[in-house]
Amino acid sequence: MLEILATQLPALLGVLVGTVGTMLATGLNERTRWRRTQTVRWDERRLDAYVELTKAVKEIHAVATQMLGEHRPDARRPALDRNEGLVRLAEADVRHTLAWEAVLLLGDEITVRAAAEWRHAVRDIESAARALPRPPKDVSGMIHRADVGRDGFYRAARQSLGVLGGSVEQVRRLLPKSGRATPAVLAQRQSSVLDAPDDRPSS
Repeated sequence: MLEILATQLPALLGVLVGTVGTMLATGLNERTRWRRTQTVRWDERRLDAYVELTKAVKEIHAVATQMLGEHRPDARRPALDRNEGLVRLAEADVRHTLAWEAVLLLGDEITVRAAAEWRHAVRDIESAARALPRPPKDVSGMIHRADVGRDGFYRAARQSLGVLGGSVEQVRRLLPKSGRATPAVLAQRQSSVLDAPDDRPSS
């Protein structure tokens, strides 16, 4: 028996090692597959959160700027009635609040910070629209800061989601022809906006 056992022991050990190795490899593959699935799942939810916030902030931006149409020389549409605009802003604010909570839950720190910069810039436009008929100050500057903020948010969100393909910056394209800035001036404007202290309470 001992001779038979000694003869078969190497084969038994080989089978045992092979079985354990197969089990470990299978477990590792399953864990890797599970992690990959979870990553894709959370990326999809993060994308949905970013998209919903974008739609809400853009809606506030569009309604507020249309309300300020009489104070924007380059406005392409008639000014929106103030009462109608206030109703639409209130509805958009509700959607914005819900979308913002999702971004806080799912977004990374850099993207959340960029989203806050954009939100605050658009809030300035909204505040000016709500203050009508009091004449607003520097409407073009507020809109430019909002455009810079949007580009910053898009850049951070694309990086957060691993989206490739280079820059999709829109600020230079949105500058009025009569007021186009050189790259150096534009960079200085963007830097001053992003570096400016913000003492507004968060919402």
